[in-house]
Amino acid sequence: MASDQSPQRPGGDPPSDALARVPDQLWASILIEALPYIRAYQGARVVIKQGGHAMTDPELQRNLALDVALLRFVGVNPVVVHGGGPQIDDLLKKLGLGRQFVEGYRYTDEPTLDVVRMVLGGHLGKDIASQLCQAGAKALALTGQDGRLIQAQRKTLPQASGEELDIGLVGEPTQINRELLEHLFQGGIIPVISPVGVDESGQSYNINADSAAAAVAESLKAARLILMTDVPGVLGPDGRLISRLTASEIEALKKEGAISGGMLPKLASCLKAVKGGCQGAAIIDGRVPHAVLLELLTDHGYGTEVVLG
Repeated sequence: MASDQSPQRPGGDPPSDALARVPDQLWASILIEALPYIRAYQGARVVIKQGGHAMTDPELQRNLALDVALLRFVGVNPVVVHGGGPQIDDLLKKLGLGRQFVEGYRYTDEPTLDVVRMVLGGHLGKDIASQLCQAGAKALALTGQDGRLIQAQRKTLPQASGEELDIGLVGEPTQINRELLEHLFQGGIIPVISPVGVDESGQSYNINADSAAAAVAESLKAARLILMTDVPGVLGPDGRLISRLTASEIEALKKEGAISGGMLPKLASCLKAVKGGCQGAAIIDGRVPHAVLLELLTDHGYGTEVVLG
């Protein structure tokens, strides 16, 4: 007989027909396949950038919360850095404010920055932390301004002419308060970070969530940086998924025009992280349920892996 402390099988509805058709042996093989990865990630730091449909689809949100909670329960120290582009766009529209993107970055003036801070720090981060707590984990929502978690400087974009293109109050992370994150890990708490940073003068900046996640992964020397998006990964000129990319291959694809827009800062973030000591980075399809677990705990991985090469 199970002890009082043993977990009990849940009651409720029986499994769906699709799940019922999966042989018990297959479930066992899946768990066995995950075992060496669970062992390898014991105590490791994993940084997950939550974005795209994983920010707007309630079922995907719930699945991701379960994934991240499971990682914490098996000894991983996850960090969630989240975006919120669609929600920011919605509020900008309601307020009669426009939106503009430059090379994948949101041009940010003072009114836009106010909206970014309101949506990311005042709403989304707290919702994600709450979902993690509902999944049984402990989580704390923070902005990059809290405890000077993300120190930043104003970002400009270099042009072929040699000039620097101004994109407003967009920041580039310069330093991460690692001590604060380590303190949270010691308490078994999952940090949920809104990518708003601050400089030495107290000026706030909107930081691209991919850039913020990369800076956190670099600072922590994370075992893995995972960027969730709404495509299968990086697609080649033929439209097929590229499972692995080196720095030189990325540069070639950029010259061909095969990658552009929002994928540019994602790849730049991955390269920065691995160059700075993160052990691996991947861009995965956040529309697929449990994509994070598939990437971390299976032999085939998921999405596009970025390596130095």
